[in-house]
Amino acid sequence: MDGLPKVSIGIIGVVILQIGGFIWWTAQQASTISTLEETVSQLSAQSEIQDKVNMQRDILANSTKLNDIDEEISDLWEDIDLVWDDMEGMSSHMMEIIKLQSRVAILEKTVEFTRNDGM
Repeated sequence: MDGLPKVSIGIIGVVILQIGGFIWWTAQQASTISTLEETVSQLSAQSEIQDKVNMQRDILANSTKLNDIDEEISDLWEDIDLVWDDMEGMSSHMMEIIKLQSRVAILEKTVEFTRNDGM
């Protein structure tokens, strides 16, 4: 045993304490990582729920907006139909006025012709 180095009990105690401290620190790190993983999974689940709720809210809001736009388009088509009806009525009145003007012009020419002819 003469070839073996002499190690004091204090050094052995310090090494054992360092190994114990390292084991304790590693256990704390593992515990912290485990807690953080659980927190991340909870936050992920909560985020998914919030995204789903927000999506449903947005879908309902967009559905309402689309219904409003559909009603406005229906009202617009009704207004366009009224305008076309008015245009049709106006064009038929204009045609009647043109026919009357042509009849009046023919009658005026006939009267002028009969006056010039001496009848």
